[in-house]
Amino acid sequence: MATATQPIASTAPKLGWFSSLPSATRRTITGYLFIMPFVLGFLFWFLAPALVAVWLTFTDWNLIRAPRYVGFDNILRLGTDNLFWQSLKVTILYTLASVPLGLVLALLLALLINTKVRGIAFFRTIYYLPSIVPAVASAVLWAWIFNTEFGLLNAILRYFGIARIPWLQDPDYALWALIMMSLWGLGGSMIIYLAGLQGIPDVYYEAAEIDGAGRLRQFWNITLPLLSPVIFFNLIMSIIGTFQVFTAGFLITNGGPQNATLFYVLYLYRNAFEYLSMGYAAALAWVLFLIILVLTLLIFRYVGGMVHYEDNA
Repeated sequence: MATATQPIASTAPKLGWFSSLPSATRRTITGYLFIMPFVLGFLFWFLAPALVAVWLTFTDWNLIRAPRYVGFDNILRLGTDNLFWQSLKVTILYTLASVPLGLVLALLLALLINTKVRGIAFFRTIYYLPSIVPAVASAVLWAWIFNTEFGLLNAILRYFGIARIPWLQDPDYALWALIMMSLWGLGGSMIIYLAGLQGIPDVYYEAAEIDGAGRLRQFWNITLPLLSPVIFFNLIMSIIGTFQVFTAGFLITNGGPQNATLFYVLYLYRNAFEYLSMGYAAALAWVLFLIILVLTLLIFRYVGGMVHYEDNA
């Protein structure tokens, strides 16, 4: 017996008003929906706190009573605050020493692990692991290493007949001890260098070998120019990171001895949460922002021109 064919009900979702919009409008709405998490995060977690920090710079607030407007007092106080200049000096010295050492050593490690030998993946993992160790755990470990009485470093020195060194108690050694500690976390920069090295085509080295260029000349004329964007990136990020160093100075030395390791961010933290001077801490924060901004612009201006890009004319 023949039966009439019944129409099959559609199971597709009905988009309603959205489907009736022009395709260009739908794409625009979809794009805004995708960027909305970033926009909201920028507004509520960066722009709003930044505006509040600008307002706090001109106030005196101790987190208990209502903020009191003081004009430019917090900014003028910077010029007569000896600890501000000491913290800035310590941070600059730390940057001048740790950034070049970190860039060079990370590049050397990347060159060492950029080889095709048995077990190289194991060594890459070993060299990278310290960079993902939590900062507090690293601080506890290095506090033991630098311990004057039973630390590992002084035990090694005693083995070679060298007297114990008060690494964390002597102002002449304390900052250098933290600089040595900063070299512990080179794995991040090393991996970025390694990615850059593996992105250099082998044909350049093959052509250089045909022309009779040795390893040193290949490194100078091929590796460094083609790796310059990576070096430039690591330079910018290292400088920003060293100006924001806090954990080592806070947990290991607490800014001592004699303020020899009083980093800028540590002094900012003390003003905000120990002295409860939020207005002055906000002024310090904006000075730090301006310092990093100016340094970054200067590096882009005077170092960025030396960076080689493959699409350069």
